[in-house]
This record gives sequence, structure tokens and C-alpha cells, in this order.
Amino acid sequence: MKMERDSRQQAILDEFRDFVRKEIKPYATELDAEGKYPTRLIKKLAARKYLTPTFPQQYGGLALDPIHYGQFIEEIGKACSNTRTLISIQTSIIGETILRWGTESQKKHWLAAIASGEKIAAFALTEPEIGSDARNVQSSYSKRGNEFVINGRKKWISFGGLADFFIVVAHNEAGISAFIVEKERKGIKTIRIKGMMAGRAAHIAEIELRNVQIPQANLLGNEGGGFSFVVNTSLDHGRYSVAWAGIGLAQAGIEAMVRYARTRTQFGKKIHNFQLIQGIIGDAVTSVHAARALCLNAGRMRIAKNPDAISETMIAKYFASRVAVRVASDTIQVHGGDGFCSAYPAERIYREAKVLEIIEGTTQIHQEFIAKYGLRKYHEKRID
Repeated sequence: MKMERDSRQQAILDEFRDFVRKEIKPYATELDAEGKYPTRLIKKLAARKYLTPTFPQQYGGLALDPIHYGQFIEEIGKACSNTRTLISIQTSIIGETILRWGTESQKKHWLAAIASGEKIAAFALTEPEIGSDARNVQSSYSKRGNEFVINGRKKWISFGGLADFFIVVAHNEAGISAFIVEKERKGIKTIRIKGMMAGRAAHIAEIELRNVQIPQANLLGNEGGGFSFVVNTSLDHGRYSVAWAGIGLAQAGIEAMVRYARTRTQFGKKIHNFQLIQGIIGDAVTSVHAARALCLNAGRMRIAKNPDAISETMIAKYFASRVAVRVASDTIQVHGGDGFCSAYPAERIYREAKVLEIIEGTTQIHQEFIAKYGLRKYHEKRID
């Protein structure tokens, strides 16, 4: 049974790899330059269930396990970060959260809408003054009869400018709660954020909510459990996806520097013959293999539902994002002046890699959490 399941998932990955090569990769530079994500690509992704690869088949997904999903994200992350962001949000950040905490009615309605491409979702957590300090969101809500009324501002919301609905995190005296909020509701305004270093086709936006009224049926999970349950679930799945995205970008960097080193001539030789260039490539290959091993380990632990899987996922995200930035920087170094030109992929890889050290928790926040994990896990209690 497991062999059949793995064979089916591998076949999906093979088909996806071919799809990415033909339908996504040729347009990655164009998407970045134009700053718009086309509806035609969303429809193509949805038609093949590529927007929702981990969803159970009953909700319109491909039922990929964490390891095969990670490899799926690596493949798209290597080709196009904007598309990877779209898939990660629909699958990891929104989909997995609704699967875990949504009512059956919410699952049937919203997951089916995402899977079909009818609706695009975004996760509205970050605010103008609140990033890593997510427990202190300033957006608020109140009860009015059988409705909730939400007020606040959200910022840096990927695909916020294109989304049809949001998961909005807000607080009141009961604590932090999460709500499904449709974009067409009165009082919602989205403002596209321009001049982005990365994610230029991810429709990153600021969202204003002024007395937005929603029914009780739009509460996601229990009231007051928005951070401990909904937000933490979303961030955990998001970090796992970002970890594999880091591998994808780093792998793209290796392939770009190898391709360039084998064609560029200096001092009468192809530059791959020079020892220092070989040193850069050797370090990059080693780092990416190490990062992939951490992600595979996290994936196995997630499949086994190991209680340490969340911490090991954080370790994988921390390491893979740093590897991505380092390899992307070295990719530019190997390209020399050409690395600063958009005619080559090096400069885009670097821009897209850097954001991975910030999203789903900064590198510094992860260092703190990983240290606490280590202090707890590796503390040897004295036996008197």
C-alpha cells in the first residue's frame, strides 16, 4: 500500500516538474518585471490541483504527504518564487489551517473554492506596527448581536491585493481570534504596496478594515484561540513550505553558477577550472545537501506526528533560508558584473532569497526559539 502511494505521489511530482518547465519557468522573469500574476496561470494550476497539493482528495487536492509536498515546493521554488508564494499561501497557510480548525461547512465551502481556483485567499496577520510580535495585534473586534465587527489595518499581506477572502486575526477582551472575511464586505479596502525588492507579482498589499461585519459562522476555531491554535498552525505549515522554498532557490543558484562557470572564459580558460570558483560551488552544493537533509528529517517527523516536529521544522526553515541567501550571494559573485543584470537569473534569485530570512518569523526570532529548544532538550538533569 505504501509503495503504491509513494509511486502515485512520485508520478504527480514528475508531471508537475514537466508542467513547471513548460508553463511556469519561461514566464518567471516576465512576472517579476510586470508585477502582476495572471489569471490564466491560476486557472492552469487549479485545473491540475496544483494550488492544493496536500488537500485530501475529497476537498479537491492531491493528498501529497509532507515529504512529497516539500519536493513539490522545491520544484516550483526553483522556477518561480511568485508562483511558489501563491501555492504556499493557498495550501500551507490557509488550507492546512482551515483543515485543522474549520467546521465541516467551512471546509466544504472554502477549500473547494480554493481548489477550483474560484477563490484566492490571503492570511492577514502582520500589521504596520506588528510583525514578529504577533501576540500583540492591534486589529480589534467586538460582538454586535449575531455578528462580529472588525476594525484594523494589516500590512505586507502576500496576494492581499488579489485575494477574494482573508483569514483575519484580531483581538478583544476574550483574547485573539481568527475570522474568515470576504473581500466584498463593506468596509474593506486594499492598497497595493509598490517598490518591492521581492515578490513583485505576489500582489502584496495593505488591508484596511473599518466596521466590517461578519456572521458568527465566519469565526475560525474557538473564540480566544486565534493565536495559540490558528496562527501557530498557519505559521508552522508556512515555515515548512518556506524551508523547502529556500532549497529551491539555492538549487536554482547552484545550477545558474555551474551553467555560467562552464561557459564563461577568463584568462584563456573556462572559469570552472579555477580553484576558488570550485570552492564556491563545492560549499554551495554541501550547504544545499545539508539543508535538504534537515527538511527531509522534518518531513518524516511530521508524517510520524512527532511532538518535536514543530521545532525541527523551525530549525530547517532557519538553516535553509540562510543557505539560500548565502548561495544566492555566491551565485552573483560567480557571475561577476553579469550577476547584476536581469538578463541572468542571479540577481532575481538573490532578491527572492533574502525575504526568506524575514517571512514566517525572522532569523533572529528563530535563533531564540531554537536556543530554548536546545536548552530544554539537551539539558542533563543531575542525579544525586
